[in-house]
Amino acid sequence: MAKILFGPAGSGGVELANFEILKKQGADAVEIEFVYSIWMNNSQATKIQELNKKLNLKLSIHAPYYINLNSQDNQKIGASRTRILKCLEIGTVLGAEYVVFHPGFYLKDSPEKTYENIKEQIVKIMEEAKAKHFTAQLAPETTGKKSQFGSLDELIKLRKEIGCSICIDFSHLIARENGKITYEEIAEKLEKAKLGHLHCHFSGIEFTAKGERRHILTPDSEIKPLLAALKKHNLDCTIINESPDPLGDALKMKRMA
Repeated sequence: MAKILFGPAGSGGVELANFEILKKQGADAVEIEFVYSIWMNNSQATKIQELNKKLNLKLSIHAPYYINLNSQDNQKIGASRTRILKCLEIGTVLGAEYVVFHPGFYLKDSPEKTYENIKEQIVKIMEEAKAKHFTAQLAPETTGKKSQFGSLDELIKLRKEIGCSICIDFSHLIARENGKITYEEIAEKLEKAKLGHLHCHFSGIEFTAKGERRHILTPDSEIKPLLAALKKHNLDCTIINESPDPLGDALKMKRMA
């Protein structure tokens, strides 16, 4: 039987009480958002890690949005790698399992060339992380726009070839494919890939012909088919909700499961 854990994106800051409140309200996991800046230092991370020995929340980090491992500017690639490595460092202190990030954009390159460029950069990050004994895992995320690298097939291939983890954002995949893919089709592909425990994102989403527009509250009509598909294909996963009410929607999903 599939084991599914639920939690919100965003901890509300570094105050330890926030993590205790999330646990008391029923969260199984928390993804700490560094999307605009890496606002936590190692001392703060150590205190949270000590507290979490008691709380036993599954922790992850979302790295800054300002990342493009396929930039035409080598300085921007270097800055992207630096941001990811800093997140891996803090994640290791926290005891976080994953550092989620958006890998980059196709720009003028073909999907095949973009794949090779991003693969090369992720391998470099993994090698440096190993040398520094960082334990948090890299998890490039499926993305919501056709202009972004990060289709489900691309990330499964990346996982198979270099051994990084990945983050499956179900709402991004719906938006990326303009609603022409189902949760059942996604879950079937994930079961065949045999990836083990999955780190996932979910929320309601608005999209246009170009893909993702914005995250919205998570409707029951989307939650039910997703949970049914995950259970049918026996997929163990942690689902981080990224709606405007991430805790409320995460707990709603947990009740519906």
